This record gives sequence, structure tokens and C-alpha cells, in this order.
Amino acid sequence: MSLAISKSRVGVELHLTVEGALNTDEAVRDLEAQLDTAIEQYHINLVLDFVGVSLVNSVCLEVLLETQDRLLRIGGSLSLVNLSRLNRQVMHLTGLDEAIDCDSGEGASGRRYTDSAMLKRKKLGELLIERGLVTDKEIEYAVAEQRKSGKKLGDILIDDQYVTEAQLIEVLAGQHGLPHVQIRTGLYDPVSVGLLTQEQARSLKVMPLFCVNKRIFLATADPQAIPVFDTVAEVTGCTIRPVLATRDNILDSLSQAEQESDELAEFIGGLDVDSDLMLLEGHSDNDPDAIDDLSGASPVINLINNLVQRAVRDNASDIHVEPGRGKARIRFRIDGVLYQVMAPPQDVYPALVSRLKVMAKLDIAERRLPQDGRIQVMTQGRVIDLRLSTLPGIFGEKVVLRVLDKEKAIMPLERIGMSDAYLEQFRSMLRSRHGLMLVTGPTGSGKTSTLYSAINFLNSIEKSIVTIEDPVEYQLDVINQNQVREGIGLSFAKLFKHVLRQDPDIVMVGEIRDVETAEIAVQAALTGHLVLSTLHTNDAIGAITRLLDMGIQPFLLSSALVGVIGQRLVRRVCPKCKTQHMVSSEALQAYGIASDEARMLFKGKGCSYCYDSGYKGRMAVHEIFEVNAAAQQLMTRSPSRDELDEHLRQNNVTSLFESALGAAFEGSTSLEEALRLKGN
Repeated sequence: MSLAISKSRVGVELHLTVEGALNTDEAVRDLEAQLDTAIEQYHINLVLDFVGVSLVNSVCLEVLLETQDRLLRIGGSLSLVNLSRLNRQVMHLTGLDEAIDCDSGEGASGRRYTDSAMLKRKKLGELLIERGLVTDKEIEYAVAEQRKSGKKLGDILIDDQYVTEAQLIEVLAGQHGLPHVQIRTGLYDPVSVGLLTQEQARSLKVMPLFCVNKRIFLATADPQAIPVFDTVAEVTGCTIRPVLATRDNILDSLSQAEQESDELAEFIGGLDVDSDLMLLEGHSDNDPDAIDDLSGASPVINLINNLVQRAVRDNASDIHVEPGRGKARIRFRIDGVLYQVMAPPQDVYPALVSRLKVMAKLDIAERRLPQDGRIQVMTQGRVIDLRLSTLPGIFGEKVVLRVLDKEKAIMPLERIGMSDAYLEQFRSMLRSRHGLMLVTGPTGSGKTSTLYSAINFLNSIEKSIVTIEDPVEYQLDVINQNQVREGIGLSFAKLFKHVLRQDPDIVMVGEIRDVETAEIAVQAALTGHLVLSTLHTNDAIGAITRLLDMGIQPFLLSSALVGVIGQRLVRRVCPKCKTQHMVSSEALQAYGIASDEARMLFKGKGCSYCYDSGYKGRMAVHEIFEVNAAAQQLMTRSPSRDELDEHLRQNNVTSLFESALGAAFEGSTSLEEALRLKGN
């Protein structure tokens, strides 16, 4: 919105009503010109009405201070009225509300304490007790821990969950007479944020909010971090004024500021995208000019291309494009966790969805029904498949893109994360001439990837390999792949029956979903075919009870089943920020882990490389149940779960939790990740 300024006289005062955002150089220059003109015309009592001002930047604040100084020198004054809650907070955290007369009102979170001198004489523990946040005994415990560990008192109280970081920040603000804020869009100037690189800011855990007359108002969680302030001062050449905020709020706001900066470049078409990204499939037969008009021309196309390239670069498994109230949201699923990477304006959202639909050859006019499609692009020298799904919601259609990178998904057996012993056991099962082999686990545990690796291992010109999938995720050479089409009655079971007439040696069934498919799989395994499939169970041995519950005859199952692999994915510790720590045997025993000695474990402290999660990439952990003569005898009796568990103990089968714990002791993952599998 362009800046509009209207004038009116009220007694000796000249009121200037401003409407528009004061966060661009052009808008601030317009305001400065109007103020200069007013002073030149001998209007020395100025009132700026900010009723229509949504945002201000550092340059605007400097102009206000300079104008105030000019007016004071000639006996005049400057007042600001009708400030929004957001702008009152900006004036407060930068101290302008002390230099310039601002209208009073609620909203200046993080008030400065008038009795700060008295508060400084009190220790932090005393203040926390006075506020009723902790007890005397809790402070005594924290002080004793502080003497032993050397950690700060506040950090100990937060780690042991006696207080939250937000509560501590509020008390520290009062103790040191500093403002404290909950950072959000508008409470920082993107230009000022850029005074430090993202890497510098994240490493120091600070965020420049505004820079006014060579003074940086720096968000920090530690008011006494003098070395950090000295570093920022040296890098920027400015003096530092601390503003307190929680660490999580600072790191989240740094990400948000980076996204807003990226989005600006993308929407004005200044994005430097890879020239090699090209659409291989899913192209539209419609008029290209009409498509460009619909999709907002090159900026939206650049945005979509950049998203795909960034998702591939960051090893994202899914891209979520979601509408919202006033602002859309784009998130990546990386290592099983969603991270917001962009928040484009809502009015751009329909063009993004239309562009994606055009790429997938879907009906862009249909917005009431869900649609599914497929896009194939080439980027970074390789082909990437994108599986697209739309779902109508109250704010518009949500789009999810599953990123299928064949080069990274179809790995040799040696790279799927199995131990040497498990790998040899797995290969032995795959060499069976016939039988049923299952991979189990919940959705997203990597079952399909393991099956593809197995099929790739078995693939040769001498064998007829057929797959039945819904949908076909990766296209493989030599192998005959078939798509289930429920809409025309071509179900898993029906397609399975026809596949068995095609003289296959090996059949891969994407998933056993119903009794009929299970029965056909068992019959095929008994009649000379090697059948590979997946099943949704919590562990490997659960596959037996599931199939028996489905109605498979015990004597048939005992003859058909070769083995079951239980699988989970755990996150790897980030190699860039990996740290080690010693855990006592008592602490391990408290988690139910038998140990007579302390163990060295590893975790990531968080960095820009791993999105501050402490993890980068995932690895599979397994348990393998191979059917032997004893297991066959057991299955013929329709065993209970207790009997099956006893069989596993007698045969020393390593559980999923034990496999994950071994990975944690080796330093590949963290104890917290391993504990997620306890009891599964």
C-alpha cells in the first residue's frame, strides 16, 4: 500500500495522519519530506497520527528521532498518537517512547521496571521465590547443582522444569531493567536482521531487531552475555542494547526472517534457480500463454522450481503446501519432522496450486473434489518423481507432494543399515526359491524402500519379477510393474490372480491389506513363487498373529512363511553439531536399560545444517525373525503372543529397541531416539 499523509490544524498543533507501511525507503522518504516541509513552514508542534501505519523500520525510527531533535532545538515538540499495539512495542523496545511523547495504552510487553535499581540488589533466586515460581528448597538444590556443574542457575532451573524459559526471561528483564518481547513479524526490521549472517546469529543465539543511529537492539536470552555482545559489536561496528527473548523464539524468528527475505526475491522474479530443472512429464496441452497468465507468470514458476530444488537438496520426503487465514504455509518433512520453510501471502496461493495442477495434468477448475497426479522433473542431473495429492479445505485446497528420489531411495542392500549378521540373514532369505517374506512396521518406516532394495538385489535377466503397487513409486528396468486401479475394479487381489498367470518367479505386493490378498500370497508362496510384501504391525512377530487373525490356516502359514523383518527409522545425530556426554549406570537403569557402567552417548546441539534439530538424516533399525523348524511347529498350533515372545527369547532374536540402543551406543543416533522404540 502506498503512503498517504493528510494534514489538519488543531490549535497550535499540526496533525499529520499517516496511512501505509513505513518499512520501505520510498515511504520513509515521503514522510521525511512532509516533516521537513512542515518545519520549514514554521509548524513546530507536530502530531503524527499513526492510526493507519502497520509497520515501521529502523530508518523510520531514525527520522523520528532526528525530527524530535530539530523541533526541540527550536522550542517545538513531536508526538505520536494512535499507535498500534505492535508499533507501541517497537517504540518501547527501542526506547523511543522515552525520547518521544507516545500515546499511552496497553501492549508494550516487557515493561521497564522503575524499581530496577532495587531489583538488581536482589539475587535471581530471591526474585523467583518472591514471584512464587520456585520454593526455597528448589533454589537450594539448584545452587548446589550450580556449584558442582558450573552451569548458570537459570539454566539448571529450566532443565529441571522448575520454571519455563519465558518465566525466567520476565524475571531477568525486571532484574536488569531491560525490555522483554515475544518476537514476531513487525517487531524486527529485516534489513537490521541482515547485519549478521544466519550462521552467525544462530551460533550466537541472538537476533538484531532494529538498528537506530548505530545502536543495535539485540534479542538475546542472556542479559550478561558480554562476549557475545562484543562479537556482534565487532562484526557490525555498532553498540549493543540487549532485548530479552527466549532462545526458541529467537531461532524461530530467524527462520521466519530468512523465509520472508527469500519470498521477496521469489515473488519479484529475482530468484536464481537452477537452469537445468525441466518438466519431463505432466506437461499441459493447454495454451502456454494462458497458463502463464493464470500462474502469475515467472515469479510463481520460479517459486515452484525453487521449492522442488530445495526439497531435493535438503532430502525432504514431502512438500506440504497449505492455505490458511491470511497467509499460506509451505512445510518440508525432513527426517520425519515437518519444518516451515516459507509463508507466502494468501492471495498468491491459488496461483501456486494452479501451477502445480498444470504440471500434474489435473483439472485446475475442479476445486471441490480431491485429485491425485504425478509430476516428473529433472534437477541436479537426475530425475525426480513427485506424487501430488490435493484435498479441499475451508481455506482452499491443500497440496502435498511426495518427493521420490530414485537414486537415494533404491539403495544396495549393504546401505540399508543392517548389521553384517542381519545382512547375511536377509540375503539368505532372499535366495529362497519360494515362500513368503514380509517387511513390517508402521506407515513411514521405510518398508517399501527395503522391498525395492530387495527387488533390486534379485533383479536379473534370467528372472521374471512382477510388482503390484498402489501407486508405483519408482520405475525399475526389466521388472514388470503394475498399478492397482480400485476405480475400475482392479484391486490387489484381482491383479494378483492375473499376475500369477504371467509365469513370474518373484512377486512383490506393495501391501497385504485384506484377507483375499493374504490368502493368494500364501497360495502363491506354496506353489513355487517367492512373494515379498509389507504388513502393518508393530514388530516382526506380530505378522504371525495378524495373518492368523485374518483367517489364514496355521498349517498353510507355517509352510509358506520364510521370515519377517521388523523395521523402524531413527534419526541420525547431526555430524556438524555432534556432542558427547556421559550417562551414569543409574540413569540408564532408570530407563530400563541394564548397565553396570556409565556409557558415552551422543546428541546434536542444533545448527543451521540440521534445522536446529540436532539430527540429520535417518537410519533403519531392524529385527529379523527367520522361520526355522521350531517356529514352523509353533505356528501349526495357533500360538498366543506370549508363546511367540518366549520363542524369540529362546532364539536370542534382537528386538527393535535393542537394535536402536546398539546404534545409540555406537554414536549413530541418540538415546532419546532409541527410547521411542521401547515397548514396541
